[in-house]
Parts: sequence; structure tokens; C-alpha cells
Amino acid sequence: MSALQKLFKTTFIYGIATVLPRILGLILTPFYINELRSTGSYGIYSSLIVFSIFGNVILSYGMETAFFRFINKSERKAEVQSTALTALLVSSLTFFVVAFSLREEIAFWLEYKVAFIGYVIGIMVLDALVVIPFVWYRNQSMPIRFSVIKITNVLINFGLNLFLFLALPKIIDDRPNSFLNNFVFEDRVHYIFISNLVASGLTLLMMLPLYKRIGLGFDKVIFKKMFRYAFPVLIAGIAYSINEGIDRLILRYMEPNHIADEMVGIYAGCYKLGVFMGLFVTAFKLGVEPFFFSQANKKDAKETYANITLYFSIFGSFIVLFVVVYADLLKMILIPRQEYWVGLWIVPFILMANLCLGIYHNLSVWYKVTDKTWYGAYISLFGAVITLVLNFLLIPLIHYKGAAIATLAAYASMMLLSFYFGQKNYKIPYNTKKIGLYLGTSMLYACLSFYVFNRNIYVGSIFVFLFLLMIYSLEGKALKKLLKK
Repeated sequence: MSALQKLFKTTFIYGIATVLPRILGLILTPFYINELRSTGSYGIYSSLIVFSIFGNVILSYGMETAFFRFINKSERKAEVQSTALTALLVSSLTFFVVAFSLREEIAFWLEYKVAFIGYVIGIMVLDALVVIPFVWYRNQSMPIRFSVIKITNVLINFGLNLFLFLALPKIIDDRPNSFLNNFVFEDRVHYIFISNLVASGLTLLMMLPLYKRIGLGFDKVIFKKMFRYAFPVLIAGIAYSINEGIDRLILRYMEPNHIADEMVGIYAGCYKLGVFMGLFVTAFKLGVEPFFFSQANKKDAKETYANITLYFSIFGSFIVLFVVVYADLLKMILIPRQEYWVGLWIVPFILMANLCLGIYHNLSVWYKVTDKTWYGAYISLFGAVITLVLNFLLIPLIHYKGAAIATLAAYASMMLLSFYFGQKNYKIPYNTKKIGLYLGTSMLYACLSFYVFNRNIYVGSIFVFLFLLMIYSLEGKALKKLLKK
């Protein structure tokens, strides 16, 4: 159990780095919903964030995963890390020059304001420039340093949002001739992107000493090997971005113009209730990816991988049920305006989709440690096809409900495909009966509580109690041993 204990302790620290910033992000969600004044404005912000997701994947082009793989198996570690850093620096700056010069054409084509496109380009590039430094901290087992910088980024972002939305209007009223008038916008969506841009820029400044420590240098042979390994990860990342955010764009461009942004805003607002599952998945992924590679050559690696997936499924299943049962309480905190609540129907689907995605991340270990990353690309592309097809078919019929159904179908199919091919190529002794029992019971109770008993909190609480009782009776001894110091 020592390996698992180490993983969960590391995951806990990374979880702090992920959860605390996301908690501040959660605070900003109802803040934005109130301050932007309309579901349409929130929809514009939410759809623009999708382009940022695509940009982050493309600009990092799988080098994060390649870094972990080659730094652990290569004897030329210094050359590996300097090559990765230099490659991303050059490609990111090249992208910035080209994209920023074409921002007006991009804005016209995508039907957004030019300033918004400029913000997104800047944020994407700044975030790409800190990818390798953050990966370096993770590989060096420096989660505290990683966490401090991540949290500082979000505190700056949070503070600037409060200043621009709340303090700036009062300052301008008192000092109408102040230079701060240049930062006053009728469309307050500007403030969100300005805050993000400044926070990303300051994060890069904090990372600059690491540029010197890692060093700049470029080895063509190493880069070719890394890129060959990373390219399938890039394809998988693009496919993942399609699964993660394309629904908002399709929703925006398929709905009538007068309600498109409003529909996106409602969908994105209610989607936020799935963030609790997303927090767990993200924190776990940050801790588990380097752990997978470090365990790959050990005799009991497969048993360790199997246990990790089982415990992930247990905790994830509980989170799904808990959030579904208490959705009406959580909505008062995260989505304080009633015009968004019509979209709550999607919540169980989004939570279950994120749980399937988390299990998929666990199952993906087989193609990463065997260098068969093309399988990850194929599986993700299959999920992307399902996402696109179902969104185009269902959104015209049932609007954002179709987008939620498509998300669950995509991630569930990816999870099942990864399990199928993984057992053929790198057989891991997963306890499929127990995993299936926890997943099935959680989903059954969640659907009964939400759709059949109409979110009755008393009935739902009984389901939560029964689920916890099942976990205790089946896993009590094992969990006590795992959590024991």
C-alpha cells in the first residue's frame, strides 16, 4: 500500500493547487453571473474560453507527456528538458506574431470583437510559455512550489476581477479624469480577460528564473523522438478539446442569433455544477501521470494501477451522487440567478460524463507506459466523432440537453474502448465487478433522485446514506489501511 499512500499524498498536495484556485473560480462564477447582467454576456465569455482550450492543447502539442516519458528513460536529461523548453518558446512566439497580426480577420470570421480575440491570443501564448516549467516542478516532486505559483496566479486574477468590476466604477465616479478611464468598458466581459491576461503574464515572470535553471538548447534528434511520441498525444488533446468544449460553439452557431449566446450562457452556467467532479479528476490526473511512469518497471505495477482505478471509481461515484442529491442547495451558491436554473436537467449527465473521463485517464496508463500513444489518439478521435455527430443531431431537437447527452456518450465510449484495447495489449487485473457495482449504483441512485423523485432532498439523502453504507461494508478495512499513516 506504500505506493498508493505516496500517490494519494502527492495528489492531495496537487489537489490543493487545483482545488483552492478552482474554489476562487467557483466564487467568480456567481460573481460573473451577477455582474455580467445577462445570460448572453456569460455565453460570450464561455464560448471564447473554448478557443482558449483548443489553443492550449495546440501550443503545447503533447510535450508535457513526452517530457515525463523521456526524462524518465533518457540518460541525457538536461538535453531533454532544454529541448522541450526551447521548442515551446519558439513555437509559441511564432504563433503570437502570426495570430496577433491576423486578429481582425479572425474576429470577423468567428463573429467576436477584435479586442476579445487579442486577449485570447495573449492568454494562450503566456500559458504555453509556462507549460514546461510547471512540468519540471512536477517531475522534480516539488508540489509545494507548483502549488504556490498556481494559487498566486488565481489570487491575482481574483483580485483584479474584484477591482475592475467593483472598485473601478467607484474610482471613476470620484475621479472622472483619471487615467483609469482607459480601462472602463461598457461590455464588462473585457474585465474577465484583462484579469486573466495580467495574471498569466505575472505567472510567466515568476517562472523566468526556471528558464535559466533549465537552460535553452535544442537537440534535433531528441526533439524528433519527443515529437514523434507527442504527436498522437496532440491529436488526442485536440479530440479531447472537441469533447470538452465544441458543444458550446455548435450551440452558439446552430441556435437562432437572438438566443444563441443566451443558450450558451444557461448551458455553461449549469455545467459549472459538474466542477466538483472536474476538480477531483484534475487533481488526481496531476498526481497520477508522473506516478504511472515511475511505477512502470516495478513488478507489482499492474496491481497498483488496478487498485488506483478502483479507489478512484469509489470516490468519484460518491461525488456524482452527492452533487446530484444536493444540486438545489449548490445552485444557490454557484448559479444565484433563476434564469439559469432551467438548465439544471443537464447536471447528472455532466457529472457522470466527467466521472467516465476520470476513469479513462486511469485506464490510459497502458498506452502511455508501452509507448503506444496512437491508441490514445484513435480513442479520443472516436469520442470526438461521437461528440460532433450527436451535437449536430440533438441540439436542433433538444438544445443544450443534446449537448449534455453527447458529452456523456463520448466519454463513456472512450472509457470502454480504452478498457477493451488495454486488456488486449497490457492486461491489468481491474476489479470490474466492484467498479461496475459502484458506478451502476451511483448512477441509478442519482437518476432516481433527480428525475424520478424530482430532487427531493430527503429521498436523495437516503440514497447517499445507502451508498456510503455499501462502501463501508465492502471497502472499510482496505480504506482504513490505505489512509492510515
